[in-house]
Amino acid sequence: FVSVTEQWAQYSIAGPRARDVMRALIDARHDISNEAFPYMAAGEFTALGGLAARLYRISFSGELAYEIGMPARFGDALIRAIMQAGAEYTITPYGIEALTILRIEKGHVGGNELNGQTTARDIGLGKMMSAKKDFIGRVMATRPALVALERPVLVGFRAVNAMDPVGSGAHFLRVGAAATAANDEGRTTSVCWSPTLKQTIGMGLLKNGAARIGETVRAYDPLRQRDTLVEICPPVFVDPEGKRLRV
Repeated sequence: FVSVTEQWAQYSIAGPRARDVMRALIDARHDISNEAFPYMAAGEFTALGGLAARLYRISFSGELAYEIGMPARFGDALIRAIMQAGAEYTITPYGIEALTILRIEKGHVGGNELNGQTTARDIGLGKMMSAKKDFIGRVMATRPALVALERPVLVGFRAVNAMDPVGSGAHFLRVGAAATAANDEGRTTSVCWSPTLKQTIGMGLLKNGAARIGETVRAYDPLRQRDTLVEICPPVFVDPEGKRLRV
């Protein structure tokens, strides 16, 4: 296999007017309606008047989104066309910080959760591991320590006092428990201030987390000298039904 990633220029267009922008780029003979090109679809198209393009309806922001790729030599022309097509919708580039906040609001795991120490079960993807057929890693995935009830698993949390800051890497402790290693029940992994919810939210790994939704615990951070009460909740904070993705 030879990677051809560098031969392609690829851009993500996300937001409620993303399809309108794409219709101005993709040649008219192609149908990109929700029925013809649903969420998770991918295909080869032409754009900008006959140039080869690949379109993917995927989203890392939780919004209606597409990624469009063209041969790298057309990358500059493509981004200029995107900005021109989106001008009437006040399109704007968005960076990693904005993407990270959108990711956390949607409960999408990232590098902080996929750190080489978690399993698919830990991050809520256990149903993807077949119980009927073999797959790479199946034997290891069933080892007692990796399926133990007390093993930390993915949860969401929100600050009880909406304005209280929480840092990544804070330790989960029960209310009233001494701040010792023996009482450590997990850690926060991704944290942000949510402009949508107007409060501090995040994801973390908590012992027996699936059974502790609604419980209040402490996010203890000795490095930053913080001890914040947080409520454990499902990790998807915004649009849990995924309606924005499939509109």
